[in-house]
Amino acid sequence: MPSSNLPKRKASDAPVSPPPLKRKLQSGTTKTAVANFFTPASQKPKDPTVWSERSPNDDTPATLLVGRFDGVKEDETIKRRKIAAFDLDSTLISTASGKKHAGSGTDWKWWDNSVPAKLRELYQDGYRVVILSNQAGLTLHFDPKSKAPKANAQKRVTEFKQKCSTVLNSLNLPTCVYAATEHDIYRKPRTGMWKELCDDYDISESEIDLGNSVFVGDAGGRTATLGKGPDGVAAAAKDFSCSDRNFAHNVGIQYQTPEEFFLGHKPRSFAREFDLSEHPFVDDAESGNSVVTFDRTNDKDIILFCGPPGAGKSTFYWKSLKPLGYERINQDQLKTRDKCVQAAREHLQAGKPIAIGAFFSKFCYPRATPFPHHYPILAR
Repeated sequence: MPSSNLPKRKASDAPVSPPPLKRKLQSGTTKTAVANFFTPASQKPKDPTVWSERSPNDDTPATLLVGRFDGVKEDETIKRRKIAAFDLDSTLISTASGKKHAGSGTDWKWWDNSVPAKLRELYQDGYRVVILSNQAGLTLHFDPKSKAPKANAQKRVTEFKQKCSTVLNSLNLPTCVYAATEHDIYRKPRTGMWKELCDDYDISESEIDLGNSVFVGDAGGRTATLGKGPDGVAAAAKDFSCSDRNFAHNVGIQYQTPEEFFLGHKPRSFAREFDLSEHPFVDDAESGNSVVTFDRTNDKDIILFCGPPGAGKSTFYWKSLKPLGYERINQDQLKTRDKCVQAAREHLQAGKPIAIGAFFSKFCYPRATPFPHHYPILAR
């Protein structure tokens, strides 16, 4: 039948389709934030978080950023000997945008809804609650000779302070946040931040209840898993580092991941980049091999120690190398890398062998030995 002879469809017979909905974008800016923006600076309430900077020694610029929350008065009659220390990113908070790194000072949310209540509960139970975070992306002071742009770096510091101030305000607990910005004594797994918090709260390290103290962080060296985990995730990626677990080990307190501490998950398997327990010293008294021996085969050479704190570098030097005439180069004593380099050069020019102590990390060799290339000397 020709199409012209077909009856015309009435308007009422036309398919009914709802009009497309216009999705309203949800803004992350609150009414309070807008009102605060237009409030004159003289009328704004004072930020209860007080910021300060610390340096490893008197000869170097500050590399540790410390924020102390003074918004609530603490009961000083309670001596808090138990420490509950936490990493910040991916432990207490995560990005609200879902990005790996925060895009602004307001781009954050609690890692889990239980986090603030858990921290307040710890404080009520007599714990000292603190935040210890590695923040290598921040730069507090610039090299005057550097031509790198400074505006963006200064913006990152400002946004970090803004984020931390908001977090501490939300917690409303007498606490501090410590942020290590360089690869020095403050950066985890080294224990510089731990010593600073002990000084700040006027408690000696020997007085701390190590058995009941804990450090919680996401850098636990966990290995990747392929099976479906208890949280329903099909697979879990390996941790980017083991620095948080190693930090707790160096301090002497227990360690837990955020999933274990806040959600009650079972521990996952983990692996360290270098684990001393996998290289035990065998005390074989019968064969006479119970003492490690070291022979000096050159009149002048360089011995480089790489190992975590407590590995026995100093003990080995005093027992095995000092009697052989080796001079010790130690940054803990000389304070700065430049002084270490200068002392090493002076000893080598005087014809003396040297032993250099360096913290075990991927930075230790190039940072600790800039001079063997300039001397015809064997480095071991």
